[in-house]
Amino acid sequence: MTTELRRITEGNYGVARLTPAPEHGGTFLGQPKFTKAVKKELKLVVQRKNMRNATTTIRNKRALRVSETPDWEDIREAAYEVKNRVGRHLDHYLEEAEKSLTAHGVQVHWARDADEANRIVGDIAKAKGVEEVVKIKSITTQETDLNEYLEEQGIAAWETDLAELIVQLGHDRPSHIVVPGIHRNRAEVREIFLREMKNYGRPCPEDVTSNPPELANAARLHLREKFLRARVAVSGANFVLADTGSLVIVESEGNGRMCLTLPDTLISLVGIEKVLPSYDDLEIFLKLLPRSATGERMNPYNSVWSGVTPNDGPQEQHVIFMDNGRTNVLADPVGREVLRCIRCASCINVCPVYERAGGHAYGSVYPGPIGITLTPQLRGIDDPVDRTMPYACSLCGACNEVCPVKIPFTDIIVHLRNRVADAERKELSKDVDVNGEKVIMKAAAWVLGDYKHWETVMYASRSASRVLGPHKIGPLPVPVANRWLDYRNIDHIPSQTFRDWWKANRGEEK
Repeated sequence: MTTELRRITEGNYGVARLTPAPEHGGTFLGQPKFTKAVKKELKLVVQRKNMRNATTTIRNKRALRVSETPDWEDIREAAYEVKNRVGRHLDHYLEEAEKSLTAHGVQVHWARDADEANRIVGDIAKAKGVEEVVKIKSITTQETDLNEYLEEQGIAAWETDLAELIVQLGHDRPSHIVVPGIHRNRAEVREIFLREMKNYGRPCPEDVTSNPPELANAARLHLREKFLRARVAVSGANFVLADTGSLVIVESEGNGRMCLTLPDTLISLVGIEKVLPSYDDLEIFLKLLPRSATGERMNPYNSVWSGVTPNDGPQEQHVIFMDNGRTNVLADPVGREVLRCIRCASCINVCPVYERAGGHAYGSVYPGPIGITLTPQLRGIDDPVDRTMPYACSLCGACNEVCPVKIPFTDIIVHLRNRVADAERKELSKDVDVNGEKVIMKAAAWVLGDYKHWETVMYASRSASRVLGPHKIGPLPVPVANRWLDYRNIDHIPSQTFRDWWKANRGEEK
């Protein structure tokens, strides 16, 4: 690395770094739960405006592209069936993919979790003696906090996607899985480029304006130096084709193509659910993904590579298949449907909660509907952050309607809420309030289990009406009741039951 690139900055915790320091050291673990984080995000007026403008534009573009595709629902159904078949026979397709990849000169690795995946990437990079790697945009590497791991190993990981570059140089974190910098506007981007680029390579021209082509050109010139000297690149994969051993990357800028062709070594970190049975299946998903993600008929760059080709592209290729909780998701008959996700973010773009809260409120690299259904299953529901995520939803169902692989998000969210409630009930079973709740629920079951019991209680309520009079019921000296009554009032208890009223006004019950 050059002297300029050896410049280091002080991170958030006073630690010398090779790359810009993101908030919270880059990790999503240990952040506030949604109910707390969202209060801060809702106060960011400029961010909320940026989010509203961006999501509205993407939604409209997607709707236009879908409207001009008469067989859209048939394509969705085909994708649904293919992904379900993958889930039922995942072990078979993964073994087939490994065999095909190995036959084409690719070294295949298996990682149980994020730590093991990061370690494999780091070991390969260190074996090559490099001090930096270039990266294609990859949500999977963000899931593992790969950049921070490599930073600790003395290796600078540079994002080459324009939006990811904005986020990285801005000491920020992604807030969207397709448009990571959706919360930034062009004026903010200009400020970031002018302030930060000079610290990590070719500086941004001082006379640059907020005009998008000028900003894009500044990023192109800054990144070109990194592309040309890079010896190792890291990617994810949108799809892995089991029958041909091919990996597929879809992108809009060409930075991915640069990473896939110029370096000597290519490392691809892939979730085990990304496999497709055959090359023929790819046709379905290349129709769905661009229309759902960015409202385009097709992606400007679709890269498919099948192993090592002598004297053409990387001469050493590694594929890491990572579990990191995915087999636990697969074991849940309801939750497993989220594994059909192709990371298009159409569910995020229509979510009213996400549009107002922003991606940073979720405490996960996966925000919106996909985040609140996938993250608690990948990480478990032991952490307070993951327990609150299924509640970051109004259950409006808009995400169900737009998902190209027909994931029933609201069904999964309700299922996860039940799991959270069951877990909390077990943990707090010795708490006085919970014991009191059990007594109340048993009493309610007795009352509602027989209409005669219900009548008895209703007649008894008339006595309470005489005592309380025409007053609303507010907070009571009962802990369980107060949690509800602190924010609500109950209307006064009527002196006459509905059954009495019916008898008096409509005659005897039939």
